[in-house]
Amino acid sequence: MPGLKKLHLPWNSLGLIGVLIALILFFSFMSDYFFSTVTFRTLVNQIPALTVISVGMTYVLLIGGIDLSVGSVMALSAAVVGVAIADFHLPVLIAIVCGLAVGFIFGVTSGFVSSHWKIPSFVVTLGMLEIARGGSYLVTQSETKYIGDPVAFIGDPVPVVGISAALIAAVSVVIVAQWLLSKTIFGRYMIAIGTNEEAVRLAGINPVSWKIVVFAIAGLLAGLGGVFQLGYLQSADPNAGIGLELSAIAAVVIGGTSLSGGRGSVVNSFFGVLIIAVMQTGLAQLGVSESSKRIITGLVIIAAVLFDQYREPLAARLSGKNKRIPTFDDN
Repeated sequence: MPGLKKLHLPWNSLGLIGVLIALILFFSFMSDYFFSTVTFRTLVNQIPALTVISVGMTYVLLIGGIDLSVGSVMALSAAVVGVAIADFHLPVLIAIVCGLAVGFIFGVTSGFVSSHWKIPSFVVTLGMLEIARGGSYLVTQSETKYIGDPVAFIGDPVPVVGISAALIAAVSVVIVAQWLLSKTIFGRYMIAIGTNEEAVRLAGINPVSWKIVVFAIAGLLAGLGGVFQLGYLQSADPNAGIGLELSAIAAVVIGGTSLSGGRGSVVNSFFGVLIIAVMQTGLAQLGVSESSKRIITGLVIIAAVLFDQYREPLAARLSGKNKRIPTFDDN
């Protein structure tokens, strides 16, 4: 169904770009300070951690799961890197590897427990959230670890271009992750598992192994988010990332990934991250309180979910087809 396939993905992506442009125009009209190079540079340099975590969340939602632990895992990974540098005086590269390993271990554990024992990932990752958060307090002794110059290169803007190395790395992750999703067998397996796991099993493919791989990637990216956050703040805060899993879910849902699995796009999730970042920055410049910002963000999430319910029937009507057969190429 080539005509429909051409309509489906670009229409969704262009819609998100349209929303992003509308938000920028709105806040530029409402605030004298929003439309400026300083604002945009600050905005994009704040999003690397949320970007990579949203990539992992996209994968998890694609297979019909959810990961509530990513914010706490990010904080624990950052704490491990910070303590390794500040207290144990390890080289920065080795400390970063330790932080990434922590995220990877948590991801593998969540994937194994939820898949092997068939426990809902919601429950498993909720438990892992508490474990990781408690671990971040233990590692840092409930104190912020100030690191400073050794990690400044991660979050500081690169000369001339004005964007951080972390942002460049995060965008690279988005590109690679979208390629894996749309062009590889791994991506097809993720979509198939999220669409009909039993059919995948009957086809002779072990979904347990692939689900563990997906959660491992999400955990690894949460660890990478911790490294980015450490570089941006130049300190390891045990309270960092509280509620970040909700922001990641919001970005992914706004990007059109189905909460029931089987459909999604990493690039569109990135647009979702940008929409959330622009909205939060614009509301802050307008003096909107934190509580009101949370209410508005919640309403946007609900609106995105409702829109998702009507997107497929609308696409089918616009294409002149009554029914639509999903294909792997949609992603």
